[in-house]
Amino acid sequence: MMLIWLLSVTLLVLGITAAVLGVRLRKRSKHLNYIHEKVLDILDQGTYERLLVFDSDAEMSRLLNDMNRLLEHAHLAKANYANQEKEMRNMLSNISHDLKTPLTVVLGYSETLLHSSSLTDAERRVMTEKIQDKAQEVLRLMHSFFDLAKLESGDRELELRRVNISELCRVKMLSFYELLTKLGVHVELDIPEQDVFGRANEEALDRVLDNLITNAMKYGADGKVLGISVLKREGECVTIQVWDRGKGIPEKEHTRVFERMYTLEDSRNRMYQGSGLGLTITKRLVERMGGRIDVHSVPYERTVFSFTLEAL
Repeated sequence: MMLIWLLSVTLLVLGITAAVLGVRLRKRSKHLNYIHEKVLDILDQGTYERLLVFDSDAEMSRLLNDMNRLLEHAHLAKANYANQEKEMRNMLSNISHDLKTPLTVVLGYSETLLHSSSLTDAERRVMTEKIQDKAQEVLRLMHSFFDLAKLESGDRELELRRVNISELCRVKMLSFYELLTKLGVHVELDIPEQDVFGRANEEALDRVLDNLITNAMKYGADGKVLGISVLKREGECVTIQVWDRGKGIPEKEHTRVFERMYTLEDSRNRMYQGSGLGLTITKRLVERMGGRIDVHSVPYERTVFSFTLEAL
């Protein structure tokens, strides 16, 4: 009798267990079917949806959270790719424009030199000089383009060493001093008396300063003041700022100034003409030296490009 009772209880428990497992399996099958259909919809429609997370099933919830992270990563990669494609199209369009303009001038003057026999020697010399200037302009643009391509490919590592940032800033500003004086621009230096050293590549840092000062001269000379500041936080980092009090950069443009081939609307004017690659190259160089660069601008008050490097 006892044996029959134990057997009945065992069968009852097994039946209940099987029923519970059956419910769980059906529930999990339903969840897996939901995941399958939802992932297919997301792939087919290219939406930015996420999968619902089931709190009642810890393992399923963990799987869904991982899949949502994967979807987030895929969507970010897709957005970045689309943005890079857009940048590339804009870059190619701007390069075509910037190459076409000087080349048109070169072709115009060269045709005149070839077919006009009435030109004086002085006129021929002027035209030849203009052809030379425009050819140099094309060459500078191409050099900038290839420099950026090399930086973004990551083929060549920058050798970083201990660099006297204070001295490099003084020398660089001195090289521009005569030109700035002719433009009526007052120079302000805020550099500690004790030399400040940082981990950098001297050639790359020299080019960063050159690009930032040139940029400030192009777009900030109307403010009549241009300065360099060197700030050091003990044992942390060195911050270098190149600033001016010119027309500045609209706030909505702050996030775009480092884009490839980006220029302000009026930079297509003769006075402000540039390739649009200088600040992009500057950003890449700073990043390759382990730093970061930002811009903050209040028109006719202070426009500052600020970048940080590791202090030594």
